Amino acid sequence: MTTPKMICVGSAAQDVFLTGKVFTPKCEGGICYEHLKLGDKFAVEQLIYAPGGNAMHASVTFARQGLDTSFVGLIGDDPAGQALLAEFDKESIHTQHVVSDSEFTTSYSTILLAPNGERTILNYHGEPLSSRPDIISSDVLKGDWLYVSAVGSMEVLKTIVTTAKTNGMKIAFNPATAELAHPQACADIFEHIDLLALNKEEAQLFVDGTDIVTLARELAKSTEYVLVSDGPRGAVATDGTVLVKAGLYEDVPVIDRTGAGDAFTSGFVAHVATGASLKKALIFASANSTSVVGAIGATEGILHTGADIHDMPVEEVDHNE
Repeated sequence: MTTPKMICVGSAAQDVFLTGKVFTPKCEGGICYEHLKLGDKFAVEQLIYAPGGNAMHASVTFARQGLDTSFVGLIGDDPAGQALLAEFDKESIHTQHVVSDSEFTTSYSTILLAPNGERTILNYHGEPLSSRPDIISSDVLKGDWLYVSAVGSMEVLKTIVTTAKTNGMKIAFNPATAELAHPQACADIFEHIDLLALNKEEAQLFVDGTDIVTLARELAKSTEYVLVSDGPRGAVATDGTVLVKAGLYEDVPVIDRTGAGDAFTSGFVAHVATGASLKKALIFASANSTSVVGAIGATEGILHTGADIHDMPVEEVDHNE
């Protein structure tokens, strides 16, 4: 099998993590807060810069799995943008379709990381793809798989999906907040994609169901592959014929949950793209996500090809049972 060519379209951002006891959460009425009194000055214990953004995270997973990976998006010609270009280069991710413009400001997130791994994210959304839709042309969207997330415009997203489909690409769609704000327009795209990845709460925006197995079966009426996750409670994947269900890969200390969902989804897509079984794809997705929560930053723990992956209990049944 030739190496799949992956194209990632969506967001890339510069993340800065601030850690310290000052971010220890305090819980009131079942809701936890990081209390920072207005006007006070707080000392933090650590500052870490890391690449961020849904599609950025996915591109790192694909590249580290040895796939031919390109990123398509907009960044500013600023220090954050230059840092991202350096990260792409370090990971051997093609950037010929990344537009760096001095009129843009790169997406930026400040992440207040609590000692228990939870966090508060202050996010500045940079230039949306809708400001330069011309960079998503038919000549750009040529490859085996398109991974798309956090486009920021339903109109541009529809154009991207239809263009890629016309070019014979398989499409993996992981809707982000911007897309989920338009559930009907989002659902209209499902029939044009090949793989849909959602968490349980997101899936419930589109179909009825109280458990992830039911949700996955309902979503599979619209697209070939469906992946529905439920955090540490596990996940379900189906191709319309076989349905596999797995629990927690490994109970590890959580240092930072940032990017765990992206690592899970992109890990699954990477293995489906190379022809792996649903079981192997789900196991790797779980291992990739577990590795990510053990380090600060969304890409630090992403697994490289050849990483030692242990087996885990996976239930495999007929999709229609």
